Amino acid sequence: MTKEDEIFLDRINEYADKVLDGIDPQKTQVSFQLEKLRPIMEELAKENNSTVEETFIRYMDLATERSVTLERKFQSTLGNMNTYGDVMDGNKI
Repeated sequence: MTKEDEIFLDRINEYADKVLDGIDPQKTQVSFQLEKLRPIMEELAKENNSTVEETFIRYMDLATERSVTLERKFQSTLGNMNTYGDVMDGNKI
């Protein structure tokens, strides 16, 4: 991910934190959430000379990439717990 991509993603995430504060994403319709994000998507689309749809797709791609990267870092930090067995399983020590 380029520095420009990180800035792009961070701008949307910061905006989302403000406008979606207190909203449970599991209980809120996606269409409502997307409508709340429309202003930042339109702003970025205009800045990047693209459509709102293209901006949304770029956002989803970058958010997925970041999520995968963070999960890989977490897993590599945690290590493979199966190597040592489940600490809650008394049969493996």
